Amino acid sequence: MTGSGQIIDGKAHAARLRADIAQAVIARASAGARAPALAVVLVGDDPASHVYVRNKTAACREAGITSIEHRRDATLPEAELLALVQQLNRDPAVDGILVQLPLPAHIDSARIISAISPDKDVDGFSPVNAGRLATGLDGFVPCTPLGCLRLLQSTLGDIAGAEAIVIGRSNIVGRPMASLLIGASATVTVAHSRSRDLPGLVRRADIVIAAVGRPEMVRGSWLKPGCTVIDVGINRVPKESGEGTRLVGDVAFAEAAEVAAHITPVPGGVGPMTIACLLENTLKAASLQ
Repeated sequence: MTGSGQIIDGKAHAARLRADIAQAVIARASAGARAPALAVVLVGDDPASHVYVRNKTAACREAGITSIEHRRDATLPEAELLALVQQLNRDPAVDGILVQLPLPAHIDSARIISAISPDKDVDGFSPVNAGRLATGLDGFVPCTPLGCLRLLQSTLGDIAGAEAIVIGRSNIVGRPMASLLIGASATVTVAHSRSRDLPGLVRRADIVIAAVGRPEMVRGSWLKPGCTVIDVGINRVPKESGEGTRLVGDVAFAEAAEVAAHITPVPGGVGPMTIACLLENTLKAASLQ
């Protein structure tokens, strides 16, 4: 890599967190407690969802967490999915419930997420947990923003007083990320498609969180020299050769690395931390049962 930007190795950070979780699971077993159990519900045949679920299942196995998969056809009626969620809510052998998104178009994702018990909502997406996070109460935090915060704190230490910008306002990443940064006493701007002079807003920031889903939108010229860049984007674009595709983030990496002091790569940055934080939330859910 050219430039001064130090790569934030999400794989290494995630491996350490997963090892800590595995040790905690062993300690629970020594005390006579059963292994934490995560129920994963996968509806339909979205290829990316199948890859994510396979990776989550493998990570659970490695950490000693029981993974219980419920696979259903894309034609599953919404009422049957709601009934499955309620069944898992009542099951004392299930600590965490994850319904893999996106769901087929005929199913109301918000209704399904709201049906998950807040105490088993290890994705942190339910309105109750969103409210807890927004008001500073303890609850389950969405895994990707939590992973981003961990990477920031391990790289920078205390971020109190730092000026941060979150580009994107989704309920899954942007909004909870802003709440976490506010909780860490950063000064936070949330930018989005209606923001005026986005490059000017970004240029003020010590910390840039890019979560818009637009390949390489954030340019190196937008960045404040010496800033820290956390790139949440995962975008598949054609290879320059024209054959096949490659993964890029929401940040133009080569340009940004010339300006930033620290930057996450894509892949290998935020992604591994997302799964590690899911395991951490599952362990927390088991401790609450």
